[in-house]
Amino acid sequence: MKQSEKPLRIDIVSDVVCPWCVIGYRQLAKALEQTNTAHTIHWHPFELNPNMPSEGQNLREHIIEKYGSTKQESDASRKRMTEAGQEVGFEFNFTDDTRMHNTFNLHQLLHFADQQGRMHDLKQALFVAHFTNNRDISDINVLADIAAETGLDRSEALAVLEGQFFAKEVRAAESHWQQQGIQSVPAIIFNERHLVSGAQGVDNYINILEQLANMSD
Repeated sequence: MKQSEKPLRIDIVSDVVCPWCVIGYRQLAKALEQTNTAHTIHWHPFELNPNMPSEGQNLREHIIEKYGSTKQESDASRKRMTEAGQEVGFEFNFTDDTRMHNTFNLHQLLHFADQQGRMHDLKQALFVAHFTNNRDISDINVLADIAAETGLDRSEALAVLEGQFFAKEVRAAESHWQQQGIQSVPAIIFNERHLVSGAQGVDNYINILEQLANMSD
């Protein structure tokens, strides 16, 4: 692909407890690699379940309650997501105990990580912690541990969470994207102009990237 002089700006609005967010990102990452596209990625907060209590909820119960799904439909969905994850090198380990979490604290931690230049690393680590390792990402001590594992200072991370230091910033960012019409995730915006929703698949992302490259010629 012909390289443009300016890297492609990619804004991704997502939530860590959204399985299609990690699948979609991994698909996009493969497409970026295969097309050798220079790019910058900017993550933004979105809460799938802002009213979720701090203790969370069993995932299967949550899905049945929210969408009216049957257990069979839930199992089929998990199978689809697991297979889609395998195609892009991501491991989902769904169990009967997998939980849905409130992610407001998590997004504050990501904001903190962004100031240290580590948001992308932390975002990937949180996806793995939640979906692969079934860690309790509603527990601020677990979040501080994950932050430390990605090279951040654990005591600073814990202080951010205990003090709710970035609550206003996260709320403002969430509000901004809602006002832009984002109601579901992943929402991927290329060059602050072209919105693509959902996990599109590697081939479709390659086509999108090629079209964008042609537009910049």
